[in-house]
Amino acid sequence: MEEFHKVRRLPPYVFEQVNRLKASARAGGADIIDLGMGNPDLPTPQSIVDKLCEAVQDPRTHRYSSSKGIPGLRRAQAAYYARRFGVKLNPDTQVVATLGSKEGFANMAQAITAPGDVILCPNPTYPIHAFGFLMTGGVIRSISVEPDDTFFPPLERAIRHSIPKPIALVINYPSNPTAHVATLDFYKEVVAFAKKHDIVILSDLAYSEIYFDGVMPPSVLEVPGAMDNTVEFTSMSKTFSMPGWRMGFAVGNERLISALTRVKSYLDYGAFTPIQVAATHALNGDGSDIAEVRSIYKRRRDVLVESFGKAGFEVPPPAATMFAWAKIPEKFRHLGSLEFSKLLVEKADVAVAPGIGFGEQGDDYIRIALVENEHRIRQAARSIKKFLSTADDTLHNVISLNAHR
Repeated sequence: MEEFHKVRRLPPYVFEQVNRLKASARAGGADIIDLGMGNPDLPTPQSIVDKLCEAVQDPRTHRYSSSKGIPGLRRAQAAYYARRFGVKLNPDTQVVATLGSKEGFANMAQAITAPGDVILCPNPTYPIHAFGFLMTGGVIRSISVEPDDTFFPPLERAIRHSIPKPIALVINYPSNPTAHVATLDFYKEVVAFAKKHDIVILSDLAYSEIYFDGVMPPSVLEVPGAMDNTVEFTSMSKTFSMPGWRMGFAVGNERLISALTRVKSYLDYGAFTPIQVAATHALNGDGSDIAEVRSIYKRRRDVLVESFGKAGFEVPPPAATMFAWAKIPEKFRHLGSLEFSKLLVEKADVAVAPGIGFGEQGDDYIRIALVENEHRIRQAARSIKKFLSTADDTLHNVISLNAHR
């Protein structure tokens, strides 16, 4: 039977191949150290859980909620932006709660995209940045993910050679998967470019609070005039270890937020009200919960970089996010990231995310998530050291197997 049109437009979900291998290995008794999916293992802070339990006792919270978010939650998000970035937001017209940043991004794509519209999107990048638009009939034009001088020439070429002219530019800093962090000066150039060419900026700032070494990632909305054409997405998943709660936000330009709010009003009734109440409590907190999460990820990052380096696998220290973006060892690079990731599951009992899953420009890399404790990360490093010591035999076997297929 022929696949449906929108499903046909989506490439194979490469992460699923690694997930199947991982599940099969575990079924066979293997102890797989899972550094693949960015699924935080840290518990949600107790005060947030307590607030949820308190709110759920009130039967009034069991009814349909508000699709755009309860007023107190939107006010709390506006207050967070004022404290953290010095950005003033109207909670009634410039803030909408979303069911995580992923859902918010996909719904914004539905709100602004007509079939054939061109979107400028980083490569590699988090899959929804491209697939959200592909599912609505949009066309993706890939650009560099590096927040430096290499970023703008492809943009200029895309403006000159894309028919029709692009309608939107996606940016994601701190970046998933690369962990690149943008500066405010870079954002100023991005805003100037978007205004010059009359295109919308969609900024994914999901990792704004997971940063290391004291350099706080800025918001593009800090740039004067950015509010004229920009919407920014944030998430509570990583910041407060609330991934399963599905709570995020879109903030920024009133016209774009209004379009997103209208689309959402047809699709959902918002998150369960007690979740929104607990999220409000989290945002209004003193920041100690965020600081604790950040310190745990920093310790894990340092252990990962050190132990993998000693094992012979160089991992550049990420400046932010809960991920490291590491180049595949040269001996294995010709296999590509998917085959290399499969080998790590089969031969080292370690699962990672293949870079090809974030775009073809990521195929020389793997993404390593900091979602296991320090002991397990060191255990993974020992397994990888052993795996690399038998690299020649492993490659010989892989080549022989492929030759007989």
